[in-house]
This record gives sequence, structure tokens and C-alpha cells, in this order.
Amino acid sequence: MQKRIITGLLVLSLLISHTINGQTQTDNRFEISKNLDVFNALVKEVEMFYVDSLDVNKTVRRGINAMLSGLDPYTEYIPEDEMEELKLITTGEYGGMGALIRQRGPEGGVIVAEPYEGKPAALAGLKAGDIFLTIDGEDVSKATSDRVSSLLKGIPNTKMKVTIQRPGEKKPRTFEIVRRQIVMDQISYYGVRADKTGYIHLTGYTDKSGAEVKAAFEDLKNNHQIESLILDLRGNPGGVMETAIQIVGMFVPKGEEILSTKGKQRQWDRTYRTSTEPLDTVMPIAVLINGGSASSAEITAGALQDLDRAVLVGQRSYGKGLVQSTRDLPYDGKLKVTISKYYIPSGRCIQQLDYTHRRADGTVAAIPDSLTNVFHTANGRPVRDGGGVRPDFEVEEKDLPTMLYYLMNDNILFDFVTDWTIQHPTIPPVEAFEVSDEDFEALKAYAKEKNFTYDRQSTRVLSQLKEIAEFEGYLKEDSTIFNALETKLTPDLERDFDRFRPEVKKLLAGEIVKRYYYQRGQMIENLKDDETLQKAIEVLADPKLYHQTLNKPEEEAL
Repeated sequence: MQKRIITGLLVLSLLISHTINGQTQTDNRFEISKNLDVFNALVKEVEMFYVDSLDVNKTVRRGINAMLSGLDPYTEYIPEDEMEELKLITTGEYGGMGALIRQRGPEGGVIVAEPYEGKPAALAGLKAGDIFLTIDGEDVSKATSDRVSSLLKGIPNTKMKVTIQRPGEKKPRTFEIVRRQIVMDQISYYGVRADKTGYIHLTGYTDKSGAEVKAAFEDLKNNHQIESLILDLRGNPGGVMETAIQIVGMFVPKGEEILSTKGKQRQWDRTYRTSTEPLDTVMPIAVLINGGSASSAEITAGALQDLDRAVLVGQRSYGKGLVQSTRDLPYDGKLKVTISKYYIPSGRCIQQLDYTHRRADGTVAAIPDSLTNVFHTANGRPVRDGGGVRPDFEVEEKDLPTMLYYLMNDNILFDFVTDWTIQHPTIPPVEAFEVSDEDFEALKAYAKEKNFTYDRQSTRVLSQLKEIAEFEGYLKEDSTIFNALETKLTPDLERDFDRFRPEVKKLLAGEIVKRYYYQRGQMIENLKDDETLQKAIEVLADPKLYHQTLNKPEEEAL
């Protein structure tokens, strides 16, 4: 095994050997050979003489990860036992029961966090909050989520027996579930908003996302007679690059240049054009983006903006203008390596961070606006590179209060809703559902009962500051300012629940609705009072504003 790992590292190092600047190929090869000899000898000596037993796999893996992390976050080594995860990212498929699971704590114990609609877990009757006890006879009551996941996944059409403990019930339940090839839908919801405006929410880019978008759009256009379209890419981390080109190609003429890639290996540089006849080239389109829109989502949004085919609404996108490719390694491992930067139709690269120039502490800096360059869209509108894709209409996104983060992260909200659903077998349709004041007060009381705490970081930092000030003698003269600051920063559950009442009720409503109507229902609930969505609808409803936005500014049209 040790020889396998070292061989894999040799190949890995050879693949990234060209990062040494200013040296000839011969010099590079000598440096590679010398350093690999040193590394090989070092591993052997440490394994033989280190005082404690050494896990060679983990030790060398740490070395590989440290080496690659110095390049960028996207270049990584994927060993054979993690290939299933790579397959899920690129295809959205795996063999299993179709449910999200969650480990309750470091001591183990796993629950069903979310069964997916129409998948084996939901069809068999599993519900969010169910606690795994055994899987095919193996006790998993104290197991980790990784162990439970490995037992649940398997070859499609094979059977398994799952025993769970349902909250509120005394006796465990046993389910016989047939594993299926689970294909994760990348469109969580699509429908009609504001009478004639179609809406599609795309969560990721697998090799099947294009077909899903096409089917959803054709249904909206042919069966619902929509007159405009909103494509929601908020929080979409991207994925398969070719899928982004495919989606853009549905709305622009065939043969249009969408993307070009440029890297160190010039023979790999590519220009990508649309290759199919479009579905519609005239329907007004708005694309919703935010700081979570990255990679292929930015290609879609940026290309449609550069070609003046859609208006962008929301917040500036993440800014990932790098392309990765997988390379085969020995023993069925893979290297996912950044090979090039991509450039959208205006010629700009939207990469936000410069990983080639690191600070002394190893961190990287964002490219300041003063160093970005101006490019122009097909109609001559100015756009900038180096900082993600910027929307035509910016809508401020409210920060999630930290109290809400801890409500979710500490399972307070999840456990409360699990108990709530026991008392409420059914709820009204999503459109009519509302969280009552009584439900809000019940959640507050539940949080108090569970000794819920939050804002721990500010409390910890304030305590440290106070200790330093006391050590340096500042508190002896006047401690008033620290007392006032402590009062302000100390969490007050009663005060903060009431301060964030609308946000808490919104969060609670989304979690409740998901238990009855799955992801689709939660999406509909989240769209209620969505300011970015409302702005997009407003722009699409005003043809003059829409077309004016996509045209060159008058002062430049000389």
C-alpha cells in the first residue's frame, strides 16, 4: 500500500511539474526527480524509525492535500474510495434510498434529515427525524453518518431492512426498502408567477440539467403560455461547464460564441459555441444571482448578460472563472486540476481571487475594483472583469441573523418541527399556509427549555478583550464602557426572538412546509415576499425599462 501511495504521488507531482516558472524542461525534470527522491526516502525513514506507529495512508494523504491546497481550492486528489462523490457531483446519480441524513453529534447517532419526494425512502414511509437503529441487522445507533451512508448505498434493486425509532412513538419501526438508481432533480421547482411569467429554479449543473431546463421551459411556454421567464441561479454552485453552454444555447442563435478557455497547455485552449437550434430568442428573460452563484451558473448569467439576452437581478456572483479537468491516476484515483481560465463573450474573466499571488500568511486577496478592466456587451454596455458577474439591478440581500444560524445548526428548529408535525397530521396548501403567533411563541419556549445559546463568538471575544484590558490595567480606571458593551453583546433570547420575529417565522414556515410538501413546497414558501423575485417581475412587466437596460447608454451611443 505504501508503494502504491508513493507511486500515485510521483504521477501527481509530474502532472503539476510545470508550475516552476522560468526554468527549462530539463531543469524541471531534474528538480522533480531530486525532490521525489527526497520525499520517497523521507517517507521510508519516518515509517521505519518514528517513535510511534505510523498510518502511511493518512500521513502521505496529508502531504498531498497540503501540496495541492497551496495552488487553489479546486485542485484536489480524489482516491478510489471517494469516486462515488465525484460521480454524484457530475451526474446527480447514486444507488440508494434517496434521503439526506445527519449525524446528531460527535458521539454518533444518525437521523433522517430529509427524505426526497418520490424516492424509495419517502415511498416506504420514512420521515424527517427518524433515528436509525439497525441496517440489515447491524447496530448503527451510535454510528457515524459516513458508516450509515455506506450501508444505505448499494447496487440498485437490492433490498435492505432499516429499523428506526420515530419520535413520539414507543416501539421501533422496520422498513424493507429497495435501493434504486437515485437521480437528483436539479430543478427544485418551476411554475408560473405573476400571471404570465415563468419561473425555473436550478440548483446545480450536472450532465442532465440542460434536459431538465429544456423540459421545464417547453412546458411553461406550450402549456402555460408564459410571456417572460425568470431563471433563478441563486445559491447555485455550478458544475458541468458544457451544461451551461447548452442552457445558454436554448435562448441565443445557433453558432453564437459563449465561452473560451485559455491555459498553460495551448493545445487545450477551446472556443465553445452553441450547437443546437434555440428554443426562444425573443422572450424577455431575467436571471437571479447572488454571492452563492458560481462557476457554470456564472457562465450562464454572464453569457446572457454579455449577449444582451437577459437582465440580471440580485447581488454580485461568487467570481469563479477557473476550469477544472480530471486526470487519471494509478489505482483508480483521479486528480481534479485547474487547467485554464474561462472568458465569456465580452472577453472578460470573472475570477475574483488571485491564487497565484499569495500573501505572506498564505491567504489570497480579492481583485480590487480599481484593477478591473472595462469590457462591453454585444450592444456596447460596459461590464467589468475580475469580480464576479454584477447584476443590472442590485437588490440588497439581508444577512441571516446569527441566532437563526444556531437555531438550525443546533437542531433546535429541526427538533421542534419534528414534534410539531406529530400534533399536525396535515397542513393547508403551501400558498395558504402561515405560521401562527402561537407557533412562534411555542418555538421560543422550546428554545428556552433546551437552554439554547447563540452569538458565542462575540461573547468569547469580549471575554478575551476584558481579560487583556484587565491585565493591562485599563479596567481599574473605568469599566463602564466594557459593562455597556457586555450588556449589548450578551445574548437575550426573549429580546432577540422578538427582534427577529419575521425572520424566525419565515424560517419556521419553510421547515414545516418541507415536511409535508418536500423541497418543492419549501421553495414555494421561500418565494413569498422575495424582494429579488419581485424586482425581476417588475422589470419584466415594464418592456420599456427592460429594453432600455439592454441597450447601450445614450451618452455612449455617439
